Amino acid sequence: MKTVKIGNSNWRASNVALGIMRMGTLPVAKAVVALQTAHDVGINFIDSADIYGNDPQLGRGSSEIHFGQAFKQSGLCRDDFYIQSKGGLYANADNKITRYDSSKHQLISAVDGILNRMGIDYLDSFLIHRPDPLMELDEIAAAFDELQMAGKVRHFGVSNFNPQQIAMLQAALNQKLLVDQVQFGLAHTEMIDFGLHTNMTDDRAINRDGGLIEYTRRVQMTIQTWSPFQYGTFAGTFINSDKFPALNDELDKLAAKYGVSKNAIAVAWILRHPAHMQVLLGTMNPDHIRDSAAGSDVTLTRQEWYDLYLAAGNDLP
Repeated sequence: MKTVKIGNSNWRASNVALGIMRMGTLPVAKAVVALQTAHDVGINFIDSADIYGNDPQLGRGSSEIHFGQAFKQSGLCRDDFYIQSKGGLYANADNKITRYDSSKHQLISAVDGILNRMGIDYLDSFLIHRPDPLMELDEIAAAFDELQMAGKVRHFGVSNFNPQQIAMLQAALNQKLLVDQVQFGLAHTEMIDFGLHTNMTDDRAINRDGGLIEYTRRVQMTIQTWSPFQYGTFAGTFINSDKFPALNDELDKLAAKYGVSKNAIAVAWILRHPAHMQVLLGTMNPDHIRDSAAGSDVTLTRQEWYDLYLAAGNDLP
């Protein structure tokens, strides 16, 4: 398993990470197997959020509760993993998200809840889950300072922020923002499309994220890619989908060449980008964890990277 430098820091972690959003649906025994499998293949980074899982009995955050129970039973040590979570979304008594809330109180209580559910003493990183139009920069700065001084959080970042939102927040902070977590993959390529279509009038020329890849490379932030196998936003996976026949043919060809699965090739496509991204796997299936993680060790040629991009339905002007 190859590693990636996380942001502008000396912190290195596996370039493939395990997201535990679906862990709340697993029996704890199966969650143990998922964690052990991730560790066995070299994954040492766990990503979560305080809203992941909505068990009827446990409520919001049940994925972190299951993680905490599974972690204790797994025989793994805290030092085996970097653990990251996200907060800043408020759910009401019916467990429905009704607002984004980056107030000092909400962020600090989010971290306290995460640590309690997971049964750990600190987070390696904590991200604001989504940009809150009402965010008060001084409150976020005070929350980050308090969390860091208390030893509850070591590093900070954001999720689904655009460059102007990152720059605005960063100017108010004493800590460097190391991470922005966004959706990216072979069937979600808008961050690349608009640059290729500069000065054109087609839909692909629309700059939907403010030049996020270029910005994060310039300021040395790590992009973490969620839902790397999805098309649209949670519309479904393109792997083995009859909506993407050309892409699956190309994935099949390269999977045979490199002796890995199609999922691994899709991971390798993301990792081939010189932005040095980190891929977040959302599967809890041990076989899929192994298959997908193998993409860390595949380096596609330039032509193979472009062949996959074109097979996904994109074009070159």
